[in-house]
Amino acid sequence: MPEISWDDFQKVELRVGTIIEVQEFPEARRPAWKLSVDFGAEVGVRWASAQITDLYKSENLLGKQIVGVINFPPKQIGPFMSECLVTGFVTTEGPVVLAVPDRPVENGLRLA
Repeated sequence: MPEISWDDFQKVELRVGTIIEVQEFPEARRPAWKLSVDFGAEVGVRWASAQITDLYKSENLLGKQIVGVINFPPKQIGPFMSECLVTGFVTTEGPVVLAVPDRPVENGLRLA
């Protein structure tokens, strides 16, 4: 694995946000949700596609805080434009477990 510098790490904007809307994404090649995430006043609301349907039902995602990368350029995923990356851990079995804060924090806070 290549090493990165501290400056490289600081370029990645990892921020906490709260999922405020979940939509089905039937056009996705692999099962996914469309998520609307509130990253606070400075960043605002961003949309993301997340392949987390194995472990997460839509009703369990509403109000959940997640860690997202907000400074990637938008990415077209089929008919949907993803504006951020929701982070998670791919298990050895395949499903993704979301990376989340262990207690509620203010939306928009940056991972340090």
